[in-house]
Amino acid sequence: MRRMIAPQLLAWWDKHGRKNLPWQRQRSPYRVWVAEIMLQQTQVATVKRYYQRFVDDFPNIRALAEANEDAVLAVWAGLGYYSRAHNLMKAARIAVERHGGKLPKEYDELVALPGIGRSTAAAILAQAHGKRHAILDGNVRRVLARLHAVEGWPGKSAVAKRLWNLAEAHTPAERVRDYTQAIMDLGATVCVPRKPRCGSCPLESDCQARIQGRTADIPSSRPVRRRALRHCSMALVRHPDGAVLLERRPSYGIWAGLWCLPTLNEGEDAQAWCAKVLNGSATLLGELPPIRHGFTHFELEIRPIQIELASAVNEIRETEAWRWHDGAQPLGMPAPIRRLLDAVQGNKSNPRGSDPR
Repeated sequence: MRRMIAPQLLAWWDKHGRKNLPWQRQRSPYRVWVAEIMLQQTQVATVKRYYQRFVDDFPNIRALAEANEDAVLAVWAGLGYYSRAHNLMKAARIAVERHGGKLPKEYDELVALPGIGRSTAAAILAQAHGKRHAILDGNVRRVLARLHAVEGWPGKSAVAKRLWNLAEAHTPAERVRDYTQAIMDLGATVCVPRKPRCGSCPLESDCQARIQGRTADIPSSRPVRRRALRHCSMALVRHPDGAVLLERRPSYGIWAGLWCLPTLNEGEDAQAWCAKVLNGSATLLGELPPIRHGFTHFELEIRPIQIELASAVNEIRETEAWRWHDGAQPLGMPAPIRRLLDAVQGNKSNPRGSDPR
């Protein structure tokens, strides 16, 4: 390491940094925590569309801990990576039970909460309390890897260890809150993955990747793995009044706890499913065009099968696992299912906002 970067970085941030993000206006530990969880694997522009609505509906930890799961997932719907929402609710309940309704200020207690890892805990303590803790999110990894020409994919333990050591060494004792925001801002707006704006970077003269002409290949990309393609059939059951049958997904796996179209078992015939679940009182209307949705490790192709309930006589009664959805009430649903229902039910707009993915 040639020299500390904090002075140049802070001087740059004072002039060019982002200072009016929604979670910066009232920088309470709760608001910082919600923002940091939302920002995991999601860009700032997307989070801004969801953040204010979330803290308006759930303004503090107690409100979140006491909230109905459907209400939380309805606000989160479309933001993706739903385990983050489940972990927020779990952590809020633990904070009420064990920490008097507040986020703990000690690192070990904070990192023990669901969904809060090393970098997220550090960001909360630095941003909300001004404590000296180094962060290492995706933007910071990229800045430090290029600055020091760190070889290898940051997901490898040896590379991550070196980057953590550099992050710890560079984090200053003063203005930690501003430095933390500054290095994230630099990675998000200047030291971007492709075509970094090196001429606008305060660290340009020290950046080894720029000096070596290697900004395009540092940091190394994740090794390419072809995503498997999975298939499933889902029943789009229409009630005579136009409502669609939804089933709550299990509390584990993909789309955990969300309301979704019922999924047929692998190889199960739609007619047999109707006889078993709907007592045969339904008519098959054929398939809609398949829908593809990408997950981290695989792609899912959904075959929606249209089914019309003949009458209300044998309809499924609403329970914790089943409900009829007319498109009016806000529910936590996967984005592709919400878009499909908006199309078939003729909803021109979504009262909870558009789903970006």
